[in-house]
Amino acid sequence: MSKELLLEVKNLNVSVEEKHILHDVNLEIGKHETHVLMGPNGTGKSTLGYTLVGNPRYQVESGEIFFQGKNITGEPVNERAKSGMFLSFQNPLEVPGVTLSSFIRSALEQKTGKRVRFYDFKKELAEKMELLQMDPSYAERDLNVGFSGGEKKKAEILQMLMLKPELAILDETDSGLDVDAVRTVSKGIEEYQKSSKGSLLIITHSTKILEALHVDYTHIMVEGHIVKTADASLINEVNENGFAKYE
Repeated sequence: MSKELLLEVKNLNVSVEEKHILHDVNLEIGKHETHVLMGPNGTGKSTLGYTLVGNPRYQVESGEIFFQGKNITGEPVNERAKSGMFLSFQNPLEVPGVTLSSFIRSALEQKTGKRVRFYDFKKELAEKMELLQMDPSYAERDLNVGFSGGEKKKAEILQMLMLKPELAILDETDSGLDVDAVRTVSKGIEEYQKSSKGSLLIITHSTKILEALHVDYTHIMVEGHIVKTADASLINEVNENGFAKYE
């Protein structure tokens, strides 16, 4: 029985500022699946994430991206977000003048096309912030302004939990976090796995954040090529031996 595909990437070739980064990348993510993309630094993992969500800096030279059965290769960022794609940034941007709470509420309304009931929204936001051990006052602070690195990452996971995207792409969410923050962020991702019907693509070169998570497939990328795909056991192999054998 074939699985129901959420994302299908076919022979994707991508360049950034005329430098060819991704080479004939093929990837399939089914509904409710968690995939991990690993590899050495500078190998093209983040490029794939940015290309999937439509960042215009990343030029698709050839190949196609299908999301929920629709060819979205030429679609702009906002349309992909509305259709249920979410990218958690490695270095989240500061947005002065827009509070974390109003940013999430606005994004929810744009995604659903409906007004969000204020009381219900506030209640759910408070619950999710408690799960992530975030100070409630951060809800009314300008988005990421003055936030520590750990709080910025938690704010990204909070957005994911509130927006409930069909596909969440987490780009090095654990980078720069201490052990406690990694554990808390991992708890948030685990909550998304349980409460959402969405899929995950976790981009990382570390494995701490994966310890408590159920992983369906692991991919290794080297120099813009996906060189191996296997189950979660591949994570343990990388932990023991690194990426040397694939380079």
